[in-house]
Amino acid sequence: MNREKARKRLQESNSYANMQRIADWMDRFYVDAVVGMLVPYGVGDIIMAVFSLVYVYFSFVILHSIPLTLAIINNTLRDIAIGLIPFFIGDILDFFHQSNRQNMRLIEGFVNGDRSTIHEVNSKAVQSLVMILVLVIIIVLQIRIYFFIADAVINIFSGIGDLLYQLFIP
Repeated sequence: MNREKARKRLQESNSYANMQRIADWMDRFYVDAVVGMLVPYGVGDIIMAVFSLVYVYFSFVILHSIPLTLAIINNTLRDIAIGLIPFFIGDILDFFHQSNRQNMRLIEGFVNGDRSTIHEVNSKAVQSLVMILVLVIIIVLQIRIYFFIADAVINIFSGIGDLLYQLFIP
């Protein structure tokens, strides 16, 4: 009976309701993917990832589950890495990834005491930690590539501007 009261109290909390709204808006209405397309160079993807902090808070502070928190961070970083793939490929893939729904499914599994979800998350905790480290490296490399490309484009346009200046102004 205590377990049932605790589950009901968690499901009626503001944090839980906010997580459900975020999952709906971000993935069902594709806000995550659309903002990723409208705000270029991964900035939109990183802004949208901020909304995943509510999942991290709930899993770590409310549910006290480090493996669940690692799985949620893993999903979120994977979503950022996918969104950072250039030439709108990442934005298109972002329509299908739906990390917020995945995070909500994991949290619902923990709250409802679903043994298979809990076992899945707990057994993959080390794998999630390794993936987090790999994804952070990939994201940093992607951002460095974006800066390199931006610098190259600026240098090209600067060189063209200098050439035009020399041609037309004696």
